Amino acid sequence: MEKSIARVISEFAVNLKYEDLPENVIHEAKRYLYDSIGCAYGAYKTKDVNIIRDIYKQMGGKPEASVIAFGEKIPAVNAALINSLMIRSLDFNDIYWKEDPSHPSDIIPAALSTAEQINANMKDVIVAIVLAYEFEQRLCLFGKPGLRERKWHHATITQFVSPIIAGKILGLTVDQMVNAIGISGSHNHTIGCPTAGRLTMMKNTVDPIAVQSGVFAAMMAIKGYTGTEKVFEGKEGFMDCFGGWDPINEIMKPVVMKGRDAESEWAWDIDALTGGLGKSWKILECSMKAFPTEALTHTHISATLKTIVNHDIKYDEIETVTITTIARACDILFDTNKYRPESRETADHSLPYCIAAAIVDRKITTQSFSDEKMKDPRIWEVIDKIKGVASQEFENMFPAKQPSKVVIKTKDGREFSEYLEYPKGDPREPMTMEDLENKFNALSKKILSQKRQKEIKNMIFDCDKLNARYFMGKLALKQKSQKKKNQLLKR
Repeated sequence: MEKSIARVISEFAVNLKYEDLPENVIHEAKRYLYDSIGCAYGAYKTKDVNIIRDIYKQMGGKPEASVIAFGEKIPAVNAALINSLMIRSLDFNDIYWKEDPSHPSDIIPAALSTAEQINANMKDVIVAIVLAYEFEQRLCLFGKPGLRERKWHHATITQFVSPIIAGKILGLTVDQMVNAIGISGSHNHTIGCPTAGRLTMMKNTVDPIAVQSGVFAAMMAIKGYTGTEKVFEGKEGFMDCFGGWDPINEIMKPVVMKGRDAESEWAWDIDALTGGLGKSWKILECSMKAFPTEALTHTHISATLKTIVNHDIKYDEIETVTITTIARACDILFDTNKYRPESRETADHSLPYCIAAAIVDRKITTQSFSDEKMKDPRIWEVIDKIKGVASQEFENMFPAKQPSKVVIKTKDGREFSEYLEYPKGDPREPMTMEDLENKFNALSKKILSQKRQKEIKNMIFDCDKLNARYFMGKLALKQKSQKKKNQLLKR
């Protein structure tokens, strides 16, 4: 190769300017920022967030960057982890799924924490957010098949993107950016078990840890620390270790391997990662979530809700529910642990539980996974009546479509079915601004007044006129004095 993959990426990232971005791309970045901040507010009282916050409060350190909502300042590298976990904690943030799944918004705190640390303009944060979506989503197309099929977690992708985002804010040179990618990309590979079987708090934490490591890598690089340039294509690099690549001659060498779901040819698509940069924008292809659940559940939940509402089916009238889906959804969402979830993390990745809760309550919200709701006897009356069927036809349609067929049979012999190909929030049926506002307000209503909700929305969509310290300060529940806010705004 004439240039390393990391250098091609770094050159594009370092040279991208706010003025290069189309207006619709800037607006979409603000929409995802708004959605992500709402998810963070919704996670304000979650156990995992508060455990990590308590640890960092005890550790102390230089007050560089704010924890969203809480308002206290801690070292930027630590704020990046907590804020990323807050966005991720409820599994309600965005989703992109091609060869691999990912949640690009997990990386937004890499931009916010470093921007507050140096008091960057929020225009720089917008550019960094666009880069986060660009490269996280391109990496989802890079592996053939994806890393998930190879039994690795998508945090393995994030390890390469988070240093780019932090490095962009910190003003790294191309050489420094290459080093940052090489530093982070050499030690953050994440095995797939956090999202397999019985899920724990680590399900939502592995990606934030990769975000934190990327911020630290950027800080190392700006001080002169070096990292492997050919972290992707070099000998014993990413592509060599994961198979399908000849690192000596730097050419594709596909290998047939048995993955999670099937035997397939493993290879790489370098053009998907680095080709045509700046000609189109991946952020316009990402999806938002209408439900706080694993992404592959969404079409099935939508089809189920449509069926029971349209036909007024009560939970105690049901004989069986059959969900036809892709093979990987059956493997992830219907394993035996998913029929008796003991934690929120397992429940929101359990299609039987999600469908049972939707049938009982005719909706799915963050409260569907509360400790109280998980003891609802009506859910356990329905859950064992729900079965999954893997369809090769549906598998062949994925990921261009996310098909679902739901068939509900009632005790009196009636049968109802619904077929959908993609969920609400998909770019083909995007969340409207009204949808987004309703979601944000529902997530934040316990901690924000209606007035503050409107103020924060307006601030986010006008943020390119602000600096990062003022912006982050306004996200705190306890507001600073007007004099202090004016001082922040002037800096």
